Amino acid sequence: MKCVDLNSDIGESYGLYKIGNDKEVIKHISSANIACGYHAGDHNVMVETVKMANTNNVYIGAHPGLPDLLGFGRREMNISPKEIYHLTLYQIGALAAITQAHGTQLVHVKPHGALYNMAARSRSIAGAIAQAVTDYNPSLILFGLSGSELIQAGKEKGLLTASEVFADRTYQSDGTLTSRTDPNAMIHDVKFAVKRIIRMVQEGKVTATDGTDIDITADTVCVHGDEPAALEFIMELKSALTKENIVIGKSWSKK
Repeated sequence: MKCVDLNSDIGESYGLYKIGNDKEVIKHISSANIACGYHAGDHNVMVETVKMANTNNVYIGAHPGLPDLLGFGRREMNISPKEIYHLTLYQIGALAAITQAHGTQLVHVKPHGALYNMAARSRSIAGAIAQAVTDYNPSLILFGLSGSELIQAGKEKGLLTASEVFADRTYQSDGTLTSRTDPNAMIHDVKFAVKRIIRMVQEGKVTATDGTDIDITADTVCVHGDEPAALEFIMELKSALTKENIVIGKSWSKK
């Protein structure tokens, strides 16, 4: 019987600005990637999101991003691997302190947005993130795009990695995600997205925008919590996975 983790990026509200439907989304996922204050989130939101995850028995992950609140961390920055190491370590530590204070623990780390995409392509950036995770706690799971430099860097550091696929994003023929500047970057047809995910999990394949099939490893599936249809996506996906006898949970424990 196959098993796959279902994750969502949440805790992305900030001060008076509310993003996403976290209270409902968190009821249907197995892992939560919680923003750590740089691209989104703040200390109050982080605490409340950790509490929600704990109440719903959801694994907690740090979701560090670039220091870009205005751009939601989705704009690339010319930043050195050394600084990426520092900002990653800083954000992991911030969320870990909150989890400890509330009697729970950090399970994984998943970079956000532009930082995630930069780490998917650049071994030096991927290495900096993997090193920060290793230096903080080598037992943490490192989430990264399937087939990416981040996954390879994590393995080189001896970390347990989880290869991630996306329900609501399209892929290029090299396995990277289509840029959000492209009008075809997002998938809004829920049933179409669900069929793609089922194939990724069962066959290890996905069709790129140019029509070619590429190999992919699906340890964990992401649905973006800030999207208006996030809850519908997650509920449909959860139902479809269950019908296919695919267990939703911590898939990397079976490796």
